[in-house]
Amino acid sequence: MERPRILIVGGGFAGLECARRLEHKLAASEAEISLVTPFSYQLYLPLLPHVAAGVLTPQSVAVSLRRSLHRTHIIPGGVIGVDPAAKVCVIRKITDEVIALRYNYLVLAPGSITRSFDIPGLTAYARGMKTLAEAAYIRDHVIAQLDLASTTLDQRERESRLQFVVVGGGYAGTETAACLQRLTTAATRRYPRLDPAMIKWHLIDIAPKLMPELGDKLGNTALQILRARGIEVSLGVSVAEVGAETVKFTDGRVLPCRTLIWTAGVAASPLIGTLDADTVRGRIAVTAEMRVPQFDSVFALGDAAAVPDLSKGDGAVCPPTAQHSARQGRRVADNLVAALHNEPLQPYYHKDLGLVVDLGGKDAVSKPIGVELKGVPAQLVARGYHIMAMRTNVAKFRVGANWLLNATAGDDFVRTGFLARQPARLRDFEYTDAYLSREQVRQHAQSLLAKG
Repeated sequence: MERPRILIVGGGFAGLECARRLEHKLAASEAEISLVTPFSYQLYLPLLPHVAAGVLTPQSVAVSLRRSLHRTHIIPGGVIGVDPAAKVCVIRKITDEVIALRYNYLVLAPGSITRSFDIPGLTAYARGMKTLAEAAYIRDHVIAQLDLASTTLDQRERESRLQFVVVGGGYAGTETAACLQRLTTAATRRYPRLDPAMIKWHLIDIAPKLMPELGDKLGNTALQILRARGIEVSLGVSVAEVGAETVKFTDGRVLPCRTLIWTAGVAASPLIGTLDADTVRGRIAVTAEMRVPQFDSVFALGDAAAVPDLSKGDGAVCPPTAQHSARQGRRVADNLVAALHNEPLQPYYHKDLGLVVDLGGKDAVSKPIGVELKGVPAQLVARGYHIMAMRTNVAKFRVGANWLLNATAGDDFVRTGFLARQPARLRDFEYTDAYLSREQVRQHAQSLLAKG
């Protein structure tokens, strides 16, 4: 008898945890597990700001899937469409070859992309912080601005190169601004012509509070830390227009600036749009057991799914965080095992473990299990949490060693140049235009399956 195929879409927190749990709970004879992902690593997203700041090497946060998984078949590519009626996924391999793959059970964990808005110049000039390539690019770009500013005699050019804007007052934006500001401040010791006062960092958000999930006390503490370090934080403000050398804010200010880092939230993967399914603010609607009601044997979770938050009720859905995604992955695996054994499925219920925000150096705020911390104790909790959350001992060692090296030897200001010729627009690194329409998916599925 042919083994049922469980096909997992996405190798992030949700997809990896689901595959790991399935390997643990199912014998090889019970199911064939396949995972589709363009990269052979799980990106540890919370530490991307450390990569952008050069505190961690890119390899440190790229957790090897082949070290984490032992009998899951990893398909190098991306799912560009799903035909649930035929139980077929259309996959574009990294060679651009398009194939169709049947499944018995489908786990949709394609993650999210950077959310953007119809702001003039945004898609042309903004840089994201959602992928490893974007973090590496931003590091090179920021150091390039220092290099160029230190050699130009044009005061206007120098001013535009030394003003940096980060949009988004959530965890990603706040940590990105904090870590990169620390890098550029340290850099002035290596650039004799640059005065620290010349370098200006701006963090803006349309919300009235910085990281409201932290609560008023810790949120204000984080705000005070940033402002004490010279970061100008503007709340209730967004971007009105972006140019090659200027940024205009909604409050009327126009800044000379060549670096806009956009972290203003995420949107579900465009893959969700290829399915004829109900959505909640762009995320596919699922039950508390994470089943997609319209389709047989399809589960969805992570950033791309609107999973009911039973701990809050009143129609609330779980926020798109790594903590939720990892736990949902394990619950979906348990439910897949239950489905194979004809047992009842269990709902996902989240128990919050707290929040950690690493602001670089000795600065941090944390709220583990409801206890509010700041400074070195918060930093120890934050970094300890990240080490424990990484899925291989090699990754844990690399991250710990990088932190130790940076703490003792300081920062380097080296441009690798690997991505110097890349346009680096949001769609270039996040492949937002790679997906098929529903009709194209059906046609591809029928055509490719007919060929066998």
